[in-house]
Amino acid sequence: MSYRFEAGRIYRMPTHFGPAPGPRQTPDDVVLDPKRSPRRLSVAASFLTDPVLLEQHLPEGFTLAGEAVVTVEFHHMTDIDWLAGRGYTMIWVSWPATFTGRQDRATGKFLAVVWENLADPIITGRDEIGHPKLYAEITEPRRWNETQICTAGWMGFRFLELEVSQLRDADPNQQGAASDGTLMLKYTPRTGAWGETDLCQVTLTPAADPDKHIGQRQAGAGTVRFHKASWSDLPTMHHVVNALAALPVLEARGGAVTLSRGGKSYRDQRVLV
Repeated sequence: MSYRFEAGRIYRMPTHFGPAPGPRQTPDDVVLDPKRSPRRLSVAASFLTDPVLLEQHLPEGFTLAGEAVVTVEFHHMTDIDWLAGRGYTMIWVSWPATFTGRQDRATGKFLAVVWENLADPIITGRDEIGHPKLYAEITEPRRWNETQICTAGWMGFRFLELEVSQLRDADPNQQGAASDGTLMLKYTPRTGAWGETDLCQVTLTPAADPDKHIGQRQAGAGTVRFHKASWSDLPTMHHVVNALAALPVLEARGGAVTLSRGGKSYRDQRVLV
């Protein structure tokens, strides 16, 4: 007798072995504590760029919201509940945007690309919440002479370097610009009908994250460098890196280093129409 999908349960390929565990679905005997897990070291730097070039990378229905400021964030996470205490590092590249749909309108951080150094969060994040995730080799952030240093590459080619220097203590409760949350485009191509779309959705992570606690924040001078790649350097993602490398740095907009604990599972993710 063949199996049937259970209502209300999350599945991923291969579905034949039952509902899939992950960050939004753990075994019943696993106790999660979103106020404690994960521990996170975040290193971010921003720069002002050409708005005309930046708008070319916004999907239909999106417009820039304010200045064309690109922010690159490294998040080194440890003590992750859903990975039984293990960790990984992710990189976010984003800029402010507004989405206007048939029914919904939202303004926030448009998440253009995410790199991670572990397959499990890449698979779950792409399938379940629509994060535009790719794989990279990401070095654990290193601090030297009051400078936080972050790098990322793929099979020997370093494509990204970020540094935050001249660090000084800042208000851990500092609030950013008002935001509805994080916006992204979830896309799946149609198998066999090459060049056609099977799924294309705008998804939103609401801004509220009541379980996340900022323990320390430092501000400083930030620098970001994307290195242009040839096809042979990055066969499947040179187009992504080169598009970001082509954005001119018109003005550095500072950086920050933050220590935090806790955070939500993204079960509040929703589709905008």
